[in-house]
This record gives sequence, C-alpha cells and structure tokens, in this order.
Amino acid sequence: METHSCVNNFGVMDEAHYVGVDVGTSSVRAGLVKRGGHMLAIHTVPITVANPATDFYEQDSEEIWAAVCQAIKVVTSGLSDKSVIRGIGFDATCSLVVLDHDFRPVTISPHTGKVNFNIIMWMDHRAKEQAAFINSQQHKVLKYVGGKVSLEMQSPKLLWLKGHMEDTWNRAAYFLDLPDYLTLKASGSLSRSLCSVVCKWTYQCDGSTQGWDHSFFKSIGLEDLARDNWKKIGQKVVAPGTSCGVLTAAAAEQMGLVRTTQVATSIIDAHAGGLGLVATQATTSDDFVGRLALICGTSTCHMCVSKDPIFCQGVWGPYLSAMVPGCWLNEAGQSASGSLVDHIIKTHPAANKCTTGKSVYQWLEELLAVMAKEEKLSDPTLLTRDFHLYPDFHGNRSPIADPTMKGMISGLTLDASDRNLALLYLAAIQALAYGTRQIIEQLTSSGHNITSLLMCGGLSKSPIFSQTHADALGMKVLIPQAQAPVLLGASILAAAASGDYPDVTTAALAMADTAPSCLPHQELTRYHDHKYQVFKKMQADQEAYCQLMLNE
Repeated sequence: METHSCVNNFGVMDEAHYVGVDVGTSSVRAGLVKRGGHMLAIHTVPITVANPATDFYEQDSEEIWAAVCQAIKVVTSGLSDKSVIRGIGFDATCSLVVLDHDFRPVTISPHTGKVNFNIIMWMDHRAKEQAAFINSQQHKVLKYVGGKVSLEMQSPKLLWLKGHMEDTWNRAAYFLDLPDYLTLKASGSLSRSLCSVVCKWTYQCDGSTQGWDHSFFKSIGLEDLARDNWKKIGQKVVAPGTSCGVLTAAAAEQMGLVRTTQVATSIIDAHAGGLGLVATQATTSDDFVGRLALICGTSTCHMCVSKDPIFCQGVWGPYLSAMVPGCWLNEAGQSASGSLVDHIIKTHPAANKCTTGKSVYQWLEELLAVMAKEEKLSDPTLLTRDFHLYPDFHGNRSPIADPTMKGMISGLTLDASDRNLALLYLAAIQALAYGTRQIIEQLTSSGHNITSLLMCGGLSKSPIFSQTHADALGMKVLIPQAQAPVLLGASILAAAASGDYPDVTTAALAMADTAPSCLPHQELTRYHDHKYQVFKKMQADQEAYCQLMLNE
C-alpha cells in the first residue's frame, strides 16, 4: 500500500500525548498531538474508492482498518515510550458498514460481487427512490433533518439493501457508521456514537427523551431492525469523547501501542472538524455560538451551534450534543465542492497545460492574476462578469435538499484554452461561496446569528477561495494556522476520554488553535451581490425547466 510521507516536529516527550485518526473519503490520516494541542506529526495513507456504476461508491472496511493501523504506527514511531499516549480518538465519513455475526464483511456491491466491499459510502446516491419514499411518509422524526431525509443518510441505504440485496440483508448482523466501526475494532465495544446515530440514523435525543423511534422504522418497512432490542443498529449510545474502554490486545499490537491507551467514542469527520474549528481562539463555550465552520473536502459541511434548538428548513438538525456537549448543532452542506473543482479541472482540454512544477490550483490562480492585469481590472474576481456557474453537479444538500439538482454554466464559447479553464475555476469557487451565502440566509432567517466563518480542508488553502468567501459574504473568515482541525477534533476526544480533561468542552478550549483573519474587500460587495442574484436566478430557472418537462 502506498503511503505519504510523515511530517513531524517532535519536542520534549515527557507530557501526555494523544492520537487523532481521520478517515476521509480517499485517505486515512493519523496525527500525534501533545497536551495543549500542538500537532507533532501527521501521516497519510490512501484508501480505495470503488465507483463500479453511476451513483455507486463503495469501500473495504478491512483495507481501511489496515491503513488506520499503518498510519498510527508511523506517526508514533518517534516515541520511545508509547505509554505517554493517553488516548486515541477516531473520526470518519458517515458511511454504512455491514458485518456478519463474526464481524466479517458482508458485500454491498451488486456490480463487483467483491465480498470485502462492505461499505456504502456517504457520497453513494443509489438510494434516491428510497429517500423519496421515506420523505413521503412525513414522519415526525424528519423535523430533525430539515424536513427531508437525505439519500446520503443511513435509513435510505438500509431500505435499498433490504429491497435489492436479500442475501446481504439476511446475513447482516451489524450495521454501523464507519466511525463506530473504528471504535469497535479498537476497543471491542459495540456502543454507538450519539453523533453518528442522531445525525445520520434518525436516533432521537431531545433533552428529555432518547432512543430509537419504532414507529418510524415500521412506517418505512424496517421494523425488523427493532429485534433483540435494536442489536443490529445499536443498543448503547454514548456521547463523543466518552471512553469505550482500552485497546484490545489485537488492536494494540496492530497499532504498536500499549493496551492501556483509552479509546474515545468517535465522531463524524466533518463534526470533528467543526469541533476543532469553533473552539479556535475561544475563551469560553459561549464563543462557540455564532460561528459557521466550513469543513471543505470532497464535499463541504457547514456547522454551527446554538444554546437552544433552532429548526431550519433544508438544514439538518438541531442535534443535541452531537458536536459540542450541551449545544444544539445545525448542519448544512454542499454535496460537491472539492470534487466539483477537481472535476472541472480534470475534464477540461487544457488541464494538461500545467507544466510549471506548481500545483494546478496555484498555476490557475497565478494565471487569473495575469489575466486581470492584462484587462486592467482591479481584482481577478471581476473576470467572471459574463461567466456564471451553478455548482450542484451532485445534487443540492442544503438548503433546497434536492439530490436531483444539476450543475449549470452560462457564458460558454468555443474557447478551450488554459484561460478558459481559469475562468471556469474562478466561477466554480464563486458559485460555492454563493451557495454558502444562501445557506447563511436560511440559517439567519431561522434564528441563527452568524458573525464569522472558520475554514479547514483542501479548498481553504486557496487564497482565492477564502478571500472570495469573505468578499461574497461580507464576513470575516478565519483559517487556523495548523490546518488540521479535523485531526485536532479527534485528538480532543482522545484527551477527554483519557481523563486528562474533565470533558470535551474543557479539552477543546485548552487545545484550540489560533487563526489569522481574512477580511472582506468592501469595493467588491456590489459585484458579488449581482453575481449572487444570477446564482439564484439560475437555480430558479432550473426548477422551472424541470416543471416544464414534467408537463411535457
């Protein structure tokens, strides 16, 4: 298995250390963090994403676990005394893992037939019809997911499996979110994270009652999951950062760690990033409120917390204690962001013209600066005056919550040059910023007061991406200096589970990063206001086109 190099910065090794593990869409990262939040080392191992058919995305849980152990071994290799590692925390994508009675993989792949492909990924869209059916039932649990369950969540995927892969359904003994699979492998515990089951499985937790809603599962034809006190999907649900126990003998050997290492209850990857972000430069938990955290990866997740529950149409939540203990979480998002930008670049005829040794993103951004200078424009932003892109190439997660939405481009010509690619790249970034603006409008109209943005992930490393968001939203953007808030979030859970901090909030405040500010350029406000109106008009036009064709 190919690995990426380890970046380390080992200092004095006489304090408590923690390991954070982040399983993203296409790679596993492990980070070694010193008490106080200083990231000492990061190591990355790629993992396979299978795409055997349109809308089908699958993975192998055993490959992922091997990558996890490898990443941890490398990232901790500079420690002579592994007993200083007090805890380990996991985050992962909200993907569905299927295991049999002996905890072995059960295939979910009707196209490949490969047994080890036992994970339906978060980005898998095979369950469109099942999601539509569930939403047609209008059950009361849907009020906690913005009124509509997403086909990226687990109940539509479970319903798809039951209807399309009968043998898999009958053989399956356990259905787990990927973060919970990791804690199972590490500690042997079958407990589930409140974060995973509340956010993706319709588990109910409203401050007074907690549990599975039998009437919901009965209404959609999945009442058999209630057998044996919900054994297949979770009997014990605990908050992120709660100890699951210590490492099993097998896990300790595979990771090269000592058995006394505490294993923290896991969290979804975006939520780990949200935890790491909202605590940035905070002095109390009150500072967490009013911040919108953008975790920018293959997709982008938009996370904000409130002291009281706020229901927002088209936005998931509110979820109690799913990210910050005692706070209600709302989660919006864009189904394709990093993947959108990559798709636009890779499918353009000029993509191979980047031969400078720089990254293609740096090359394009430098080209945009040259183009703006040649056209005597004050800012490259103004290059897209007659070039517009609507970004829902993989459906709309928020606030429309419509997986059938498509991408749109206005301003195409016969130009296939590198300059045309640069314009497409810039238009895509601007469109993502306008999508975030629409999400903020929805949050604000429901009762949130968003005062600043915090970003992490691949796209946030682009100066144009962060500045465009600041300009288009008229809002301060903060980007933590360490650029690893997701790993930091997982490490915060590890620190809480170790007992070194009394709770997750205390650990987050103690380990939080600092961040420079990116301030908006007021002279571009009017331009972005007009572009945003075009964005909303393109969205409305597409919906009108669909209605016209329904009447055909």
